[in-house]
Amino acid sequence: MCCDQCGVAVEARFPDDRLSRLPIEHQRFIEMFVLSGGNLKDIATQAGVSYPTVRSRLDKIIETLRAEIAREVTPSGSILDVLAQPENSGPRGRRTVHRVDVHAAGELIKSI
Repeated sequence: MCCDQCGVAVEARFPDDRLSRLPIEHQRFIEMFVLSGGNLKDIATQAGVSYPTVRSRLDKIIETLRAEIAREVTPSGSILDVLAQPENSGPRGRRTVHRVDVHAAGELIKSI
């Protein structure tokens, strides 16, 4: 990002939003879903497919989006990394895992 007037530039990696990381066919379906007011029957008519086919596609998109959210909330290996530390063995480790799980659940709810 750069300002042409003053020459100030900002360079950074900005995370993509979740929807842009979905496959293009999922993005197109979401667009149709929003424009139809969420009416799956209308989408089926527009696309020339059956209602169960549309419902199945929506279920796949929901599953994919939930997996994407889960990946953001719980970084791979984070709980195992915490437990591998000697100070987190026994009861303290169990409390740590509980705290991480509660935090992850809270982040997931906030992100939806």
